[in-house]
Amino acid sequence: MNIGLGDRRRTILLIDPDAHARSALRDALETAGFSVGEAASDAEGERTARRIKPDAILAELSHDHDGHGAMLPERLQAEGSEIPCYVLSTAADALFGSVGLHELGVAGVFLKPANAAVVVRTLQTRLGAGRGAPGGA
Repeated sequence: MNIGLGDRRRTILLIDPDAHARSALRDALETAGFSVGEAASDAEGERTARRIKPDAILAELSHDHDGHGAMLPERLQAEGSEIPCYVLSTAADALFGSVGLHELGVAGVFLKPANAAVVVRTLQTRLGAGRGAPGGA
C-alpha cells in the first residue's frame, strides 16, 4: 500500500462474467500493487467505470454488447473517456474483431486464458506503475 507516499495507486476495472477468471487476475493485480474493481457484465462494468473512474479497463469481449450495439470501449470513447480499455478474448474472438480495434477504443488484446504476469507487466508499463513509479509495487 502507498500510504504516506503521496502516490496514487492505479485502479483497474475487470469485466468478465467468469468469476474464476476475475479472481485470478484480481489476485495478480493486487499483488502487484493495483487497486481492482470488478463487474460481471458490460452494463455493470459501464456503471462501475463511471463511478470509480479506473486508470484502465480489462473487459472480456462480448458479442452481444448488452444490447447497446457497440463495444464498451467504443461507448466510453464516444462519451469522451480516455480510459485505456484492454480486451480479454479467446483466439477466435480476437480474429473476429481485430480490424479497427483502435478506432473502437481498444488499447490492446489479451488472449484467454490470460497470462497474469503479462497483463501485470503490460499495465505497469502502460500506466507508469512499475517499481519506483507512482502506484508501483
